[in-house]
Amino acid sequence: MEKESISKGEEDIGYNSSNVKKAKLQSTLAALLDDPILADVPRKPTLTDVDTLISLELGSAMRISVLKLDGTSFDVAMMNSATVKDLKLAIKKKVIEMEQSKMGHRHISWKHVWENFAISCNNQKLLDDNSALHDFGVRNNSQVNFVPYVMSKGFGKHSKRRKHRFFHGLNNIGQ
Repeated sequence: MEKESISKGEEDIGYNSSNVKKAKLQSTLAALLDDPILADVPRKPTLTDVDTLISLELGSAMRISVLKLDGTSFDVAMMNSATVKDLKLAIKKKVIEMEQSKMGHRHISWKHVWENFAISCNNQKLLDDNSALHDFGVRNNSQVNFVPYVMSKGFGKHSKRRKHRFFHGLNNIGQ
């Protein structure tokens, strides 16, 4: 009887501690994520990621292939009601995830990316962040790609200050 109470006491301390439970959960999660069937689940999935993947299986989401300028591509899963802004955020998240798995922490200036490149589908640039993807003909298994793009003056992104710095630099070359 005394031996039982000692083993129960050890069990309460050892097996029921939160650290052991977390370790078991992490090892089980790692084993599940290594399964080839779950290859499209991110390494640290959020509830939104899991929800989108479930919706993809149920047909209320779409998989979009993103072709980069270097010829490589990757897939992102989006809800059928997604906007261009949602696609940009998914691309950003996927690229950061891929870069960190290869090289560790690396900073990418997304402001620079979106000022100089646009996403294109069916030779149509997806410029309005608030437009729905289906308005551009983006469907399940569609492919989008990056295309060079310079914002026009109408958007007001290229300020007079930037032009001044450029021409000021040219003036210094002649002196």
